[in-house]
Amino acid sequence: MRFLDGTVKRALALGALVALLLPLAPASVAQAAPREKWDTRVFARVGAPGYPAYAFVHRNGRVYAGTYTNPQGDTQHSRVFEWSAGGALLRSWTVPHQRLSEDHGVQVANADAHGRLVLLEKSTASIRTLDVRTGKFRRRATLPDLPTCTPGTTGPGCSPNAVDYPAIPNYATWGPGGALYVSDYGQAVIWKIPRGSVKPQVWFASAALDGSEFGTAGLAYRPGKRHDLLITQQSTATDGSVPTDGKLYSLGIRKDGRPGRFLTLWTSLPGDLPDGFGIARSGHVYVSMAGLSNQLVELTGDGEELGRFPDTPGTGENGSAIPFDTPSSATFLGTRVLVANQSFTGDTSHHAILDVEVGERGRAPYLPRSAHWH
Repeated sequence: MRFLDGTVKRALALGALVALLLPLAPASVAQAAPREKWDTRVFARVGAPGYPAYAFVHRNGRVYAGTYTNPQGDTQHSRVFEWSAGGALLRSWTVPHQRLSEDHGVQVANADAHGRLVLLEKSTASIRTLDVRTGKFRRRATLPDLPTCTPGTTGPGCSPNAVDYPAIPNYATWGPGGALYVSDYGQAVIWKIPRGSVKPQVWFASAALDGSEFGTAGLAYRPGKRHDLLITQQSTATDGSVPTDGKLYSLGIRKDGRPGRFLTLWTSLPGDLPDGFGIARSGHVYVSMAGLSNQLVELTGDGEELGRFPDTPGTGENGSAIPFDTPSSATFLGTRVLVANQSFTGDTSHHAILDVEVGERGRAPYLPRSAHWH
């Protein structure tokens, strides 16, 4: 039998010691304790000019958000920020060609199949792209201002809003065939930009999208059996319900590309102002309430309300260093949703992206290979 040399003996002794000590180590050392549902933390603070309205999780693993309208007014160009998946600020870009004397802001609404960010700019009602590799901005389309429809009618060339408002692109989703659908906060329509086109078409017009000053917000395509768009409406002015009640709608897309069945899945409480939302793999929908309640609402895919966070509406107290203050979106990152705190109250210390654990994974936004411009 060969005798072990000193190096081997010391290695065996060290291994035995580690084996003895491992059972005594605290669980937090071996594996981080799972977060409880609704546990909220600060993902990142958003610098000037602030007012983030939507956080977009890119397939490159990074998070992007633009700065939106300052209700107090300002003359600063909007910015697009980029963070790592851990919340570290990496880069930012200044948005060119804005009308600074008007309400201006930019929303990072999506990305195309080439990885370019899809931006919606408010003062010019334009759809733009930003190539994050080169920093190049490019205008792709502009939403026109529509005349107000004759009362009691709708049509492809007019806005059913009872009051004349300019076009305000708000959210965007890719759909079948590489078409881009865009919600319009100012006009009661859903726009469609066919694959590769620069000419937006009024795809759906309805008085149910007339919210007066609080219009159409979140928009996401659900492929598969449902084959529909989910749409959040912040308030309803003409459908016979309480005008301050918001809605979650389902709008089908037919095989020929035309609008299908239009259904109300859920009605909010007065003053909730439902805004952006994220869809889980389970089909559950997590919606930010940008109004008086300052809450997140969890719904089933059919619109049944399952819960609200925080339990007490109004305060926004979520257990983190920054309360919900005009929470304007809910975007999945793993088992958490990122909530953009727009803070319409003007408290710049609340301008942040918050990280809320929900205990289930999200569904990636629909992105066909044909989702791009030439």
